[in-house]
Amino acid sequence: MATRKRQPAKIKFELTRSGIGGIAIVCFCIFLWMFLLGVWTGQSLLKPAEPVSAGFEAGEIQDEKPIVYLKAEQKKRKP
Repeated sequence: MATRKRQPAKIKFELTRSGIGGIAIVCFCIFLWMFLLGVWTGQSLLKPAEPVSAGFEAGEIQDEKPIVYLKAEQKKRKP
């Protein structure tokens, strides 16, 4: 006897225009929420927790050396 192979059941979705619009609104709200959450997270990650300092106050260093300026003739090497 020949046996028939069963065809897999086909799944079909049917939505009205209002159903498609509802899904679109829900997706838009989810993407907006994710965008706002990402902006908030990015701002809190990039903002330093405390002010960055050099470790000393202005005028505290006493061993400052004077700045030496070279003229253009002095910069060139002599052959």
